[in-house]
Amino acid sequence: MGVKDLEDLKKISMLRSQIDGITVGEILITDFPSVKSEDKMSDVLSVMRDSGFQEIPIVDEGNYVGMVSYGSILRKRSVTPDTKVKNLVRNLPTLTTSTEITKIAELMVMNNCRQLAVLNGKKVLGIVSRTGLTKIAARMKALKDIRVWEIMTTPVEFLRENAMLDDALDIMRRLDIRTVPVVNNADKIIGIVGMKEIIDNYWKSENKIFGDFEKSSKAQILIESVCSTTVVTTDWGSDMGTAAQIMEDGRFSTLPVVDGEELVGIITEYDIIELINACRDRDALFVQISGLEEDDKEYAESMYSDIASEITKISKIYKPESLIMHVSRYNESGERKKYSIIGKMFIDGTTINAKEVGWDLIQTNAALIKKIGDMVVNMKETRTTFRRRKK
Repeated sequence: MGVKDLEDLKKISMLRSQIDGITVGEILITDFPSVKSEDKMSDVLSVMRDSGFQEIPIVDEGNYVGMVSYGSILRKRSVTPDTKVKNLVRNLPTLTTSTEITKIAELMVMNNCRQLAVLNGKKVLGIVSRTGLTKIAARMKALKDIRVWEIMTTPVEFLRENAMLDDALDIMRRLDIRTVPVVNNADKIIGIVGMKEIIDNYWKSENKIFGDFEKSSKAQILIESVCSTTVVTTDWGSDMGTAAQIMEDGRFSTLPVVDGEELVGIITEYDIIELINACRDRDALFVQISGLEEDDKEYAESMYSDIASEITKISKIYKPESLIMHVSRYNESGERKKYSIIGKMFIDGTTINAKEVGWDLIQTNAALIKKIGDMVVNMKETRTTFRRRKK
């Protein structure tokens, strides 16, 4: 099935059936770590480092309480090693052994999480992870005809080799991601820095506050001295099935995409989850806005209204399957807030990426969705250009 064939609803239905024909039991992780509500965060970070899990079930007296998430720690900025787990409980959705795989993908996208607990009553049977869904993607023959360039995220946020450790954490916090590629001055990728490097080189027991970089010389560690230099890449013209297989075999959550030696994009497990999510049978477009801080949520209704207006125009060209937007906020001048919004639309088998920055949240959102609409208008011409280039 080629990308053009994704316009054929019967073929989408076939792909959906293949995915949902796989059971939770086939990807269930039964050997998983857990913590208790009274455990300290220093112990939790140790468990995360040793296990590789970024969401860990909280279990008290055999009963599921919730999850403790690396992302929650990252956003809090002021979590001390003695902070109790019960103060950072994340109430993520739970699964059963009968939950459809496309539904799991939808829940992971909606909540931007990496693991979800599978319950029987209040007992945790196991964990389903993004990696498990990547394994499913690697088995889908239909993905062999979808090119990496059609799904990859571009442009890529990256670090130079002379950047510092706090630069990596800043990008991770701002974009809510966990890995960042490292390039040299010739734009050749030379490494990857992830949460493992952050924990190993900064969040040690002697720190009084996790993430308090400004008070620690640890922040001044050069990225090139701590990043992983074992980097596996994929060519931008490769197929998604092969890319997913590389990620499964190497247990990579992130796969840089190159054209020759130049870094041109990135494929993550999240991109694959979005692809599976887009196959879910639903009556309406799936729209998700994440990253809104509490005092900005009052603007959500206006944001969704502007999105709906532009989607009506887009749908006359192609029918979009999903739109994921992430909002970052920072103070550029004194107390004045500046917004950065990243949007990813999955439409007609292709991921469209766009970014907009501005002082007004509503205007920035409107500008972004308009930009995405313009990109959809030009998509056919862009596809033709890419295919001619590959030939």
